[in-house]
Amino acid sequence: MSREVATPTFQEALKQDRAQFDDCTPCRVVGSVTFLGLGLFTYVSGHSQLKAQEAVIRNSKSMFGMASRRAAITSTSAVFVGLGVYRWFA
Repeated sequence: MSREVATPTFQEALKQDRAQFDDCTPCRVVGSVTFLGLGLFTYVSGHSQLKAQEAVIRNSKSMFGMASRRAAITSTSAVFVGLGVYRWFA
């Protein structure tokens, strides 16, 4: 005797998956606020440290100047903010 198991459709599988792994609202809030705060902290502290060390950086003759360092800090903080927004909506 063989038993046939009905394979769920794609839509049914997605519905089951969401029901099993759906986040609670407090989890989303904490995750979103954490990433947003990390992005803000990275931006503020990174730029203030760059400003404090600007003379040392310019005298070091490094191939990475102030503009590329500012861009790296800004893009890193933007990624964290984007992750916070993504965490809230997805």
